[in-house]
Amino acid sequence: MRSPIITDAPTSPPEAAAAEPAPADATAAASVPHTIIIEPPRGWQGIDMAELWRYRELLFFLTWRDVKVRYKQTVLGAAWAVLQPAMMMVVFTIFFGRLANVSSGDVWYPLFALCGLLPWFFFSTALTNAANSVVGSERLITKIYFPRLAVPVAAVAAAAVDFVVACSLLAVLVAFQGVWPGWQILLAPVVFVIVALFAAGLGALLAALNVAYRDFRYVVPFLIQVGMFATPTIYLQPSGNEGTMVKLLLALNPLTSLVSAFRASVLGGPIHWSGLGVALLASLALLVMGSLYFRRIEDRFADII
Repeated sequence: MRSPIITDAPTSPPEAAAAEPAPADATAAASVPHTIIIEPPRGWQGIDMAELWRYRELLFFLTWRDVKVRYKQTVLGAAWAVLQPAMMMVVFTIFFGRLANVSSGDVWYPLFALCGLLPWFFFSTALTNAANSVVGSERLITKIYFPRLAVPVAAVAAAAVDFVVACSLLAVLVAFQGVWPGWQILLAPVVFVIVALFAAGLGALLAALNVAYRDFRYVVPFLIQVGMFATPTIYLQPSGNEGTMVKLLLALNPLTSLVSAFRASVLGGPIHWSGLGVALLASLALLVMGSLYFRRIEDRFADII
């Protein structure tokens, strides 16, 4: 008996394997289309800082748009950023510095008033523009998607441009009076950032409320008018000998410590670190609260705006 001859079976090439018919069930599964359903998130949402960073170019153009629209077709242009606090400084100098004899310590009253008016003007402008920013961007919001939180943030950034321009007038008055700031001047940018956080948080909250309840378009100007006289912009910070109600109202206003800290950083003087720390915590808390509420209802902006 001959022994069997064992040979290796030729391996089929990949082309042949690919040409073999697939099982019927695999073919049916491959032919079924995949459907992706995109649904808006529900409930409370976190602040997506990564998304805002990806849209940073859009944020820049929104800021630049707000700056250009504000001074479009004006004769003086960006000079209004300097003229507005300058004219208010003159008015308060006449009525409060001369007629009412409001004390400004050892500081020339126009310089004293301007140091308080500049951070207040920045806050009031940023808050007003941020509160009306979403309603004013109706056509943009109803047509394309982008992080809606960029709209009130751009409004605050545009107000920061005015603040930087207006600081040139403050530099002129400081040089005119021969006041040389000390190490406290390093605190001025920190105070500016805290004021910006406070304005962004409150502005985002009011912008969301303004979409759902149009009554807030009348509430914001009232808050600005009351807040100016509730903040020591044109008078010295209270000494602490006031009544309980006055102390409570001043304690609830973070701008009391912020304006005083900005004035002390420019003119020199003691820094109330405890009040500044409380103002920072209040600004951060308001920023988180306002942003979270804004994110909660921003999915309905296009439907109810």
